[in-house]
Amino acid sequence: MSSAPSDLTDDLCLPFLRALPIDGVSICVVGAGRAGSTVCASDDTAARIDEVQFSLGEGPRWEVFRTGEAAIIPDFPAGDHSRWPMFGAHVSRLSVGALFAFPLVIGAAVVGVVDMFRQAVGGFDTAQSGIAQFLANAAAPHAVRRATMSAQREWTMPAGIAPEMRREVQQAAGMILVQLDTTAGEALIRLRAHAFTSNQTILQVATRVIARRLDFRDVPD
Repeated sequence: MSSAPSDLTDDLCLPFLRALPIDGVSICVVGAGRAGSTVCASDDTAARIDEVQFSLGEGPRWEVFRTGEAAIIPDFPAGDHSRWPMFGAHVSRLSVGALFAFPLVIGAAVVGVVDMFRQAVGGFDTAQSGIAQFLANAAAPHAVRRATMSAQREWTMPAGIAPEMRREVQQAAGMILVQLDTTAGEALIRLRAHAFTSNQTILQVATRVIARRLDFRDVPD
């Protein structure tokens, strides 16, 4: 999952805000197993877009990370969200007109993604896309260095859960996040609480959520 940045806006995010027609930006570094660290987010909306993609495991970020190619969605409200339905449903409730995702590249490796948004619809022109990628390339080594130094995590998996099971718990928490329109930390708390009160393991509950046999909108507070 993403780690919480100590400062929402800092020297890594600011160049994008100053050089491009955007309203917000976040930068994340992605490691093995899609484990990641968010090194900056300029505002609450940028942080939310970042958090939702990490929690759900879907969204334009993951296409960029997989392909190494930038993704630009110039009209998000009218766009086709079939590739990331849960992400699309959640972000549609935010003041987002356009989304932009550019790879952080070091050598031949994609090490992370820069996610940007603006409230108005409209894409980048060729020059703006070039500037965005130039800034992403310049930020990449600094982002990796900062992520490596950071030991903080936004939320911690319960003790005793094997690494291969953690992804299922994280995926379930991401679905609960969308169902309840809450934070990743609160979603995990609700998941753990339901496991305790229903005398199940957290993995059993997570499996039911992923299979859509359990919807936390139907679970009493």
